[in-house]
Amino acid sequence: MYAQVADAMRERIVKGHWAIGDKIPTLPELVEEFDVAVITVRQAVQLLRNEGLLIPRQGLGTFVVKKPERHPQMRVETSLHSLAELYRKLKPRITPLKEGWAQPQLEANEGKLAPRYKYLRRIHSSEVQVTSVIDAYIDERIFKLAPKRFRTELIIPTLMDLKEVQIGSARQILTISTAGTEVAQAMNISASAPVAELRRVFCSTDGTVIYIGEIVYRADFIHVEMDLLG
Repeated sequence: MYAQVADAMRERIVKGHWAIGDKIPTLPELVEEFDVAVITVRQAVQLLRNEGLLIPRQGLGTFVVKKPERHPQMRVETSLHSLAELYRKLKPRITPLKEGWAQPQLEANEGKLAPRYKYLRRIHSSEVQVTSVIDAYIDERIFKLAPKRFRTELIIPTLMDLKEVQIGSARQILTISTAGTEVAQAMNISASAPVAELRRVFCSTDGTVIYIGEIVYRADFIHVEMDLLG
């Protein structure tokens, strides 16, 4: 609960509702506003103090002294080529969490299942934070073409580099959702914090699903820009 209160307070600083130099509301005022216990607000304020955003001044109150660091964002690309090129530039740190065999759940008209899929669960991180949690399902026959690369590199550029792989269709769906407990812990955000969920489905020319990526991004890592006249 205190992490959620801290998220709300941090957002006010980010958006300038609480500017640098401003005195934040008193403890009783924050307790009444957020409808939580005193200890919850104290923990939230302490968290922002630890981050260097707030500082107490004896007899005067607590003041904003710094904005949160603005982390790099990833633009959501709408073409496979652009997405692959973006990932070649990003080069996040990859931390494997789980590996095995698992069949993905397909939605209607997404394609037909391959005989077996390699399942990889991993975390991607930038220099300053965890940016995403990924569940990947790769057709076993394709995974065997470059197992080391699939385990240690980004999947989409690896797929694009394999001459044996012919991608007949590639689609992605972006959904704004909230973080579950496991994802929240992995990305160091509060449970129920906003996240962006991307589901990517690649099929071969015969309609076989060769790759499914279920990616959960920090909401502040995603940047969507559209040309409405384009």
